[in-house]
Formats: sequence, structure tokens, C-alpha cells
Amino acid sequence: QVQLVESGGGLVQPGGSLRLSCAASGRLSTFYVWGWYRQAPGKQRDMVATTTRRSLTNYADAVKGRFAISRDNAENTVHLQMNSLKPEDTAIYYCSYRTADAEYWGQGTQVTVSS
Repeated sequence: QVQLVESGGGLVQPGGSLRLSCAASGRLSTFYVWGWYRQAPGKQRDMVATTTRRSLTNYADAVKGRFAISRDNAENTVHLQMNSLKPEDTAIYYCSYRTADAEYWGQGTQVTVSS
């Protein structure tokens, strides 16, 4: 089992920034993909950004140029730097740790963008 603990959510005004973090512990793998997903009320959970162990990244079109995913392999953590936030970025953000055998999820952290 892998345990994920997220931090960094909160309330921010439009145009502001937030940095989310997620730390993994437990039975970690040498081959895995980190991801950030989000789910707004009444909507499905969508991919925001992913990064492989070799730091190959992928972003949803809605966040390209504003969000940046990064990872620290030594610390088993992943971050999501979110800039130029918009009200439509409001959602619960989940980190994901995917191995060849399973996918694990964090508990979610609320991000609210509002004036």
C-alpha cells in the first residue's frame, strides 16, 4: 500500500497563486507516474497534470502555461505550482501515484478561487 498526503489548498483571489504538495510513503515503486487531478462539484474528475520518473510532463489544455508540476524523487513528493488562477480552477485537487499494478489517491485538497 501507498499512502499519499496532500497539502497547500485554500482560498485565493483570481490571478493569485497556490502551491500544492503531495508526499508518498509506504510500499513505493521504482516505476511510477505522479499526477494531479481535480473534480469540481457535479463534474467528473479530470487530469490536470502528470509527470513520469524521468520528468516527462503532460498538462490539460485548460492549465497549460499557468500550472507546473514538479517532483522530488529523493523525497517522494510531487508539487503543483498554480499561477494566474481563475474561478473555474475551483475544485478538489487530488494527487495520484500510479504504478504498474495499482493507482493510489490522496484525500483531496480544496482549492477555491474567488474574490
